[in-house]
Amino acid sequence: MWPRIGGLRTLALGTPGELRSTLNSLVLAGVKTATAGLRGEYATEGEELEHVGERLVLVDDDDHLVGVVEVTGVEVVRFADVTWDFARSEGEGDRSIDDWRTGHAAYWARVGTPVSDETEVVCLRFRLLPTDDGVIGT
Repeated sequence: MWPRIGGLRTLALGTPGELRSTLNSLVLAGVKTATAGLRGEYATEGEELEHVGERLVLVDDDDHLVGVVEVTGVEVVRFADVTWDFARSEGEGDRSIDDWRTGHAAYWARVGTPVSDETEVVCLRFRLLPTDDGVIGT
């Protein structure tokens, strides 16, 4: 089960360290409005998919609040069917869908979960919310 803060699920992007810091910065700058995960991770962790309108707490390496996002879209597709529109909304500087696929396949292989064209990917879209609106108690 994923950690909760103030009753909300957390969203820990990438791996701890420089990657997570960079990805969090992209979210806070409004550049990154989507992220991709593997459907299998949800089953392993006993988690259900996010749903439109759900709020997630964006966290740093120490599971401290960085920001709050609201889910605006959730779609499960085969790795081979992830669209360029989605990949571009991840805001990570990929120049094409092929760049996105190569980079994400390499990342998932590094963390021990190699993917194939058939692997189910959860394409999650979100928007950053102001954190001073009483969304969670901090």
